[in-house]
Amino acid sequence: MKTENKITNPMRKVFIEKVVISGSGADKELEKERKLLNLISGSRAHILKSKKRIPDFGVSPGMEVGTKVTLRDSKAIELLKVLLGAIDNKLSKKQVSDNHFSFGIEEYIEIPGIEYQRDIGIKGLNVTVVFARAGFRIKDKKIKKGKLPKKQHVSKEEIIRYMEENFKTSFD
Repeated sequence: MKTENKITNPMRKVFIEKVVISGSGADKELEKERKLLNLISGSRAHILKSKKRIPDFGVSPGMEVGTKVTLRDSKAIELLKVLLGAIDNKLSKKQVSDNHFSFGIEEYIEIPGIEYQRDIGIKGLNVTVVFARAGFRIKDKKIKKGKLPKKQHVSKEEIIRYMEENFKTSFD
């Protein structure tokens, strides 16, 4: 009886909240990565700055270390279909975690419909897909912030089922 209620309950419905595409580099490489993300997403990439000092990597506070683009709604779903084509719609179960999954693309020329750009060269990128349910926003509100119960998180199995049904993705 409870499983039927969970399936029909609209608050239990899983959806893609956002798709985040990111890359890293320093100086000229970072600018090339930014051009690449602009090309792929059609949106403007943002530069990420470090907050801490990490001497082993030569990172100091305020240093530009990466770039990212966040896409939501239908634009995110359309881009995700294209990016999954670069990895032949195959993911590993190890790449899936609660609330999200991530994968990398070694060379952007593997993405269908993207041509080689001489000024960018050969670059890779990371893709993270974040899932949510209705009511997920309560933990991010400024006023009357609430805690999110464990049952409201999207489990690994639910993400795998969603991707198999909606994107025909295979998992190994």
